[in-house]
Amino acid sequence: MKLLTWNIQWGRGLDGRVDLARTVETVHGPGDFDLICLQEVALNFPGLPGNDGRDQMTELSRLLPGYVPIYAPATDVPDEKGGRKQFGNAIFSRLPVGQVWRHLLPWPNDPTVPSMQRVLLEAVVQAEFGPVRVLTTHLEYYSLLQRQAQIDAIRRLHAEACAHARQPRRGEEETGGSFEPFARPQATVLCGDMNFPAEAPEHARVLAPFADATPAFLDSWTLLHPGMQHAPTVGIHPVDFIDAPACFDFVFLSADLAPRLQAHGVDPETEASDHQPVWVALG
Repeated sequence: MKLLTWNIQWGRGLDGRVDLARTVETVHGPGDFDLICLQEVALNFPGLPGNDGRDQMTELSRLLPGYVPIYAPATDVPDEKGGRKQFGNAIFSRLPVGQVWRHLLPWPNDPTVPSMQRVLLEAVVQAEFGPVRVLTTHLEYYSLLQRQAQIDAIRRLHAEACAHARQPRRGEEETGGSFEPFARPQATVLCGDMNFPAEAPEHARVLAPFADATPAFLDSWTLLHPGMQHAPTVGIHPVDFIDAPACFDFVFLSADLAPRLQAHGVDPETEASDHQPVWVALG
């Protein structure tokens, strides 16, 4: 199973041009992916620099034939014409998709900084080695208070899902009802733009062990490169939000998936966004 995660900045490259065809071409560059997790996907958001009112999910779906598109807006606000503007995360899957969840993350009041609602998108997919929960998110950048609350919420949701996995729900006798149970395994991939560097306390907060049988998250980079500094995913090319290259984009694995990790890569060349694509291979 090959998975790529990337904050695409609504398809806006460092040249200021929004070009989703270039985005998809870049995605295909490092390999043939079963799962593509994208952050900052916009629908009808002409106010974003360089953007127009396009439906980016429709456009990306057309550019990615053979993938099941799944979208989770974090921001959902009215436009000036009576429609809706949406901004959030997406998963495109070539693997069979089971149940899907869209979890709004906490947004505690922090009046000292600008901030926005954030979301965690979760989908169960069927890999060759079994079902896997795939989670992608984009945590708050400006507010440490909100980022910590969002990490804690993701950990609670992970523990909750793993408890369901250990004791599967009873379903209706006949399939098709609203109580019909679907697989929700412990095996989990959590990826996205976490908006903290690898040296930050938030990194350790994600990886902290659980008090029960919930498998802890492990950093896929560290598993393959113990003791080595993380490869940077922002600031390789000049950007206005950090002064030096750093790793903000991660793939975390539940401990039960760690033996399956085969490779971890970062595309350091592309300038098709203000972040670099990150990918892993599991087998």
